Amino acid sequence: MTVQDTTTETRPGHVILTDLAASKVKSLLEQEGRDDLALRIAVQPGGCSGMRYQLFFDERQLDGDTVLEYNGVRVAVDRMSAPYLGGATIDFVDTIEKQGFTIDNPNAQGSCACGDSFH
Repeated sequence: MTVQDTTTETRPGHVILTDLAASKVKSLLEQEGRDDLALRIAVQPGGCSGMRYQLFFDERQLDGDTVLEYNGVRVAVDRMSAPYLGGATIDFVDTIEKQGFTIDNPNAQGSCACGDSFH
């Protein structure tokens, strides 16, 4: 894993993108024909447990963003979401039971059964 920010301490907004997740993001960006987008990870109110994760491609860089780079993939976290996501690991799973991005968040005290929201 190549990380632009080499600090090992967990800070607000400092998320980890696994090699597999970075590879999948790169593949999706290639399908879109875009190399100017970042994977934005945000937290919004909602979902069964109170807070919901959002992952999407974004061409903007907002004031106060934490931006890290993993294997050529930029990951952006806005300043409002940063306290909820520090130390979270984003992975990609592709099994017979499940396919998609997963978030292992040490800040979440609990989550719903669907895994899309947390508190």
